[in-house]
Amino acid sequence: MGRLAAASLVGTAIEFFDFFVYGTAAALVLGPLFFPTFSPLAGTLAAFGTFAAGFLARPLGSVLFGHVGDRYGRRPVLFASLLLTGCATVAVGFVPTYATLGIAAPALLLTLRFLQGLGLGGEWGGAVLLTAEHAPENRRALWSSFPQIGPSIGFLLANGVMLALTAGLSDADFRSWGWRVPFWAAGLLALVGLLLRSSLAETPQFEELSASGRRAGAPLAEIVRDHWRLVLLTAGALAVGYAVFYSVSTWALAYGTEKLGVSSTVMLACVMAAVAVMGVVTPFVALLGDRWGRRALCLAGCAGSALWMFPMVALLHTARPPLMFLGFLGSLLAFITMFSVVAAYLPELYEPRVRCTGAAVGYNLAGVLGGALTPIVATTLSEGGSGPPWGVAAYLTLVALVSLGCFALLPETLPGRTGEPAPEPATA
Repeated sequence: MGRLAAASLVGTAIEFFDFFVYGTAAALVLGPLFFPTFSPLAGTLAAFGTFAAGFLARPLGSVLFGHVGDRYGRRPVLFASLLLTGCATVAVGFVPTYATLGIAAPALLLTLRFLQGLGLGGEWGGAVLLTAEHAPENRRALWSSFPQIGPSIGFLLANGVMLALTAGLSDADFRSWGWRVPFWAAGLLALVGLLLRSSLAETPQFEELSASGRRAGAPLAEIVRDHWRLVLLTAGALAVGYAVFYSVSTWALAYGTEKLGVSSTVMLACVMAAVAVMGVVTPFVALLGDRWGRRALCLAGCAGSALWMFPMVALLHTARPPLMFLGFLGSLLAFITMFSVVAAYLPELYEPRVRCTGAAVGYNLAGVLGGALTPIVATTLSEGGSGPPWGVAAYLTLVALVSLGCFALLPETLPGRTGEPAPEPATA
C-alpha cells in the first residue's frame, strides 16, 4: 500500500503541477501577453477564461478515461492521462505571444488548456481507484487521501518555481521568458511519473470483474440511466471545495497584486504557506473519516466554509501578510476537511463496474460548477469600491450552503456507521 500510495501521490502532484502553473501564470502574466488590446481588467478576465477551459474539459476527460478505466482497467488510465497533460503543458511553454502570432496565440493557448483539462479529468479517477480498491476497508480513507495530497505538492511546486522566478528575474525577463520555465519543466516531471507508474498492478476489484465477465459495456450509458441523480448530487456537493480553493489560489492572487498593491512574491508566499499546512494535515483528517464517517466530515467542512468566507475576505483586504495567511489557512482547512475523504467516499457510492466513470464525472463536474467560474465571478464582483469585496464572500457562502444541502441528501458509506456495508448506488 505504501508503494501504491506513493505512486498515486507523485502522479497527481505532477498532473496538478501542470494544471496549477497555468492558473498562476493566468493571474500574473497571461493577460497582457496574450490579450494586450484589452483593458487590464478585461485582459485578466480573458486569461481566466482560458483557465476555465481546462475545467470545462475535465468532465469530458472523465467520460473518456472513465470508459477506459471501467472497460480495460484502472492502470491504463494512469499512463494515458499523465502523458496527455504533460505534453499539453510543455507545449504551452512554446506558444508565441500575441505580438508574434496575433489572434492565433490565444487560440492555441485555449486549445492546449483544454487538452490539459482533458488529461486531468482522467487522472483523478485512475489514481484514487488505484489506492481505494487496494486499501483495507478500515483504512480506506487514509490510504485514499494520499492522491489528495498530490494537489498540494503540485501547487507548491508550481508556485515555488514561479516565486523563485519572480524574485530572481527582472519584471521584463519574467514576462519575456521566465514564466515559460515551469511549463518546460513539466516534461521532465511527466517522464518521472511515467517511470514510477510502470510497475503498478491492476486493482483486485477490476481483475475480479474481468474474470467474471461483469465489466460494463457502456459505463456512461449506465451512469446516465441509473445514477444521474447521484452524479448531480456529488457534483453539487463538491462544488464548494473547488470554489474555495480557487478563490484562494487564483482570484486572491490576482486581487492582492492588482487591487491591493501587494507584491506577487508576498502573495505567493502567503498562499503557499497555507497550502503547505493543508497538505501536512490531510492524512490526519482522513483518519477521522475512517473513524467517524465520510459524510460527517464533508458536512463539517461545508459548514466551516460557509462561516469563514466573510472573515477570509476581511483578512485578505488588510493586505497584511500574517492576516492574509490566516484567512487562507482557515479556508483551506475547511476545504480539506471535505476533500481528504472524497477519494474514499465517491468510489464507495458507485458499484465497481461503473465506478471509474461515475466517481470521476461527479468529481470533475464539480470542478466546472465551483472552479471554472469562481475566478471570473470573483474578479467581476471585486471591481469597484474601496472596501472589502463582500460580494465575493456572499457568493462563496452561497456555494457552500448549496453544497451543504447536497451532502445532506447523500448517504454515509462507512461500514458500521449505518449498520451495513456501503449502500448500493440504486439505493443511494
